[in-house]
Amino acid sequence: MELVKSDWTMIRKSPPWAIDSWGLGCLIYELFSGMKLSKTEELRNTASTPKSLLPDYQRLLSSMPSRRLNSSKLIENSEYFQNKLLDTIHFMEILNLKDSVEKDTFFRKLPNLAEQLPRQIVLKKLLPLLASALEFGSAAAPALTALLKMGSWLSADEFSVKVLPTIVKLFTSNDRAIRVSLLQHIDQFGESLSAQIVDEQVYPHVATGFSDTSAFLRELTLKSMLVLAPKLSQRTISGTLLKYLSKLQVDEEPAIRTNTTILLGNIASYLNEGTRKRVLINAFTVRALRDTFSPARGAGVMALCATSSYYDITEIATRILPNVVVLTIDPDSDVRSKAFQTVDQFLQIVKQYHEKTNAGDTTGTTSIGFSSIPTNASLLGWAMSSLTLKGKPSEQTPHSSAIASAPLTSVASNASSVMDGASTTSVDISSSTDMADQPAPVSPTSTDGWGELENGIHEEHESDKDGWDDIEPLEEPKPSPALVNIQAAQKRPVSQPKPQVTSLRPKNTAKMTKDEDDDLWGSIAAPAPKSTSKPLNVKTTGMSDDDDPWAAIAAAPPTTRAKPLSAGRGRGAKPAAPRLGAQRINRTSSGM
Repeated sequence: MELVKSDWTMIRKSPPWAIDSWGLGCLIYELFSGMKLSKTEELRNTASTPKSLLPDYQRLLSSMPSRRLNSSKLIENSEYFQNKLLDTIHFMEILNLKDSVEKDTFFRKLPNLAEQLPRQIVLKKLLPLLASALEFGSAAAPALTALLKMGSWLSADEFSVKVLPTIVKLFTSNDRAIRVSLLQHIDQFGESLSAQIVDEQVYPHVATGFSDTSAFLRELTLKSMLVLAPKLSQRTISGTLLKYLSKLQVDEEPAIRTNTTILLGNIASYLNEGTRKRVLINAFTVRALRDTFSPARGAGVMALCATSSYYDITEIATRILPNVVVLTIDPDSDVRSKAFQTVDQFLQIVKQYHEKTNAGDTTGTTSIGFSSIPTNASLLGWAMSSLTLKGKPSEQTPHSSAIASAPLTSVASNASSVMDGASTTSVDISSSTDMADQPAPVSPTSTDGWGELENGIHEEHESDKDGWDDIEPLEEPKPSPALVNIQAAQKRPVSQPKPQVTSLRPKNTAKMTKDEDDDLWGSIAAPAPKSTSKPLNVKTTGMSDDDDPWAAIAAAPPTTRAKPLSAGRGRGAKPAAPRLGAQRINRTSSGM
């Protein structure tokens, strides 16, 4: 204004910034009004000027040059320029100079702060800075929450370009806090990941959490599989995922065991038919229904209902119903109620099959499924809060089988053998109830991976009998060396025990028959202790084998051949003396 009036005297008396401050005020007017300044009087129109900037704007345009505001102080002291946006951008630009405490505090406030900032500035300025900081390790774990918050404002294509590459790289991080944060928010970005990226780049790093020492991280890894499993190949599911789930089903944490059972019920639709037949029933009946943790037993019952469409009528009648009926007398009321519900549902399937068979429709199968997946929400809300939010297996389309089901046996059996000790413990506990273990021998797939739990018990009985068989051949050659060079009188002590053995057998047989008549059902309750507690007593072993209805399945001939060893009750050591004497006589006769 002074230049227009050519008031050079006033200009010389004014401070150096007077003319610049006037020009800055005019620029502010044009910026906010959107119009070019044509008259000085237009500067009085402040309707479009922000209120926080208005006092400083008026001081810039003061009629007295000496009173005009210094433009440098405007940026430093003005309330308008001291805002959250500038502070945030400035903090991100010098992030490497901040300590860990300042970073943690800043990133925890950033998600809420980002909502108050201009959206376009956040997406085009802050988001790239934040992604770069996370990728190169200068940002803390809470920054991932802010990144996903900003990424939710992007379109699907922009999210895949600007956010997903950073997230995929973060899965390779060894920082446990980063891994936990990724697993906690996997439902926000999991759907955007392609199947190839999940199978090749994400899952190999996530799977390390299955064997982590932290129970919290193991549980988060388990829950994340509900999002990732649909994108995994059959080779990955059968080769590694089921191996990890087999171990987690005998985990020391009861909540993890429960979650594993529920997860298996949810991802059953993604398994091929051969894998389902090998895994589901054994996982639910042999392990889940016999778990010492009552919610785990309840989860196993409901998982059977959720996967009912995958079982044929024979499996339902011979393997599922016998195991579920036992839980109708479970100490936990919730387990009992679920067991009754499950028994009713499976009986309906059996009845429908019966009606179809009577009607002549022999091809009728149990293709009737239950819409009981939503009931998983009532199992353990505290244990499965994230798993129940995702899709239902009954509504998902199972992947086509890309690999033969045969390799699963070796993989699952290896996993079962690792936890054989822990698995046996759970079986012993559950077998305290009457007839809890009886349905197990009926299982046609008890030798499969998840059935290793049962096989260990029967293998112990067989190994005991095999041990006796190894000793038996030593009994037969005892008379043979004495028949060559000793006298006929010395043959009698050697051959004398034979009539005793033969005469002893009918007595034992008669005694066993008498015991059978006295107590026909006594040995059914607990056959295992009788056959293993006294392996050296032939009488006791023979009685338990005859009384046990499953003894015919075991190896009867080895038991029969083992009897002559202990039938003499201590006489097994006496034949050794004539044998030694015969050897001495042989040496004497040869010397003569």
